[in-house]
Amino acid sequence: YKQYAATFQDAKAEFDQQAADCLCRVIKYSFRGWWPQQQDATIIDLACGGGKLLYCFKKQGFENIAGVDISPDQVALSRQVTDDVTQANILDYLQKHKSSFDIITGIDIIEHFHKDEVLNFLDLCQAALKPDGRLILQTPNADSPWGTTHRYNDFTHEVCFNPNALTRLMKLSGFKKIESRETG
Repeated sequence: YKQYAATFQDAKAEFDQQAADCLCRVIKYSFRGWWPQQQDATIIDLACGGGKLLYCFKKQGFENIAGVDISPDQVALSRQVTDDVTQANILDYLQKHKSSFDIITGIDIIEHFHKDEVLNFLDLCQAALKPDGRLILQTPNADSPWGTTHRYNDFTHEVCFNPNALTRLMKLSGFKKIESRETG
């Protein structure tokens, strides 16, 4: 993961604002009904990558945004959006931040964990959320006709989920009001 952005995503060293602006339009729709009501909500983007989601939150006026990523090059990109980006293993990070967040996002991260880590990750996310907090995950859909393509297009993918499997795992970790959406 030290060179994940360059090796697996062909990312440049400079933050791509134009690509981020395009993503923001998609995120605004995809997250409909899930956006925090208060601009001072505490938001953490796990495996924040190149910072595009952090940029979207910032563009929407959210003040307390932070990111975590294990990859130094991803952290460098995200810090071009906000200074509050930590280079760390997200499992270790979550362990130290109980009841800290109103929103936790994990976009295209859960498929990178081994099965035992998935359960630990979900438990840690549940513990890191404030009461009435929300976890927003995105992962390739194994039910999709392109499920195996997405499963195997990245050497670092370990597992793949369909909505039923992920919903059941989330319930095991105490999540309620679970909603699956297609993002296109």
